[in-house]
This record gives sequence, C-alpha cells and structure tokens, in this order.
Amino acid sequence: MSTETADQPQAQQQQMQVRIDQSKMETGYANTVRTSTTADEIVLDFGLNIPQQTREGQPVMNFEVGNRIVLNWSTAKRLLGTLHQAVSAYEAHFGEIPTGPKQPINPPQQG
Repeated sequence: MSTETADQPQAQQQQMQVRIDQSKMETGYANTVRTSTTADEIVLDFGLNIPQQTREGQPVMNFEVGNRIVLNWSTAKRLLGTLHQAVSAYEAHFGEIPTGPKQPINPPQQG
C-alpha cells in the first residue's frame, strides 16, 4: 500500500515559454475545404470555389486548391475545440451562421 508523506517530492509543474515565429507565414483566403483521412492523419485542402460558365452555358464549379494542411488526429481534435469555441462566441454575438447552399446570383440577361 502506498501513502504520500511530507518527505516525498510532489510533482512540479514546469512552465514553458512559447515563441511564435511569423516570418515565413503566408495568409490566404478560402471559401471551401475538402477533407481526406488516413488512420494517422487528416488532410485539409483549402481553396476557392469559382463558378464559371462554359460556352454551352452550363455552370461549372472550379475548385482551386490554395493550401494543404496535414494534421495528426490529436492536433485535429484541438483545432475542433478551438473552432467550436470561436464559432459559438461569434454566433452568440451576431446570430446563427447559415451553412446551406447560397442561391446563385443570375447575371442580367442581355437581349
């Protein structure tokens, strides 16, 4: 049977200073994300959905990948928690964010 006595050292918490280097940081914009997964990681492709029309008049959506971020599952879970907190705070202040598809804006017909 184990008991803790006053002479046993208690676990000390060690503080670590974190330095953030932003010298190689790039900023981008994305209006869509594509995900794929493996047993070890999740891959997030951030990019732009750019609607275009073909010569036949058919709408086409081009997905231009701008950044790929690969996360292990532990980091992905921490990101999930951070995003949940940020979105919840935003919605509490500004109202619910709609996630459904937006109606396309039809250009005026020339005639």
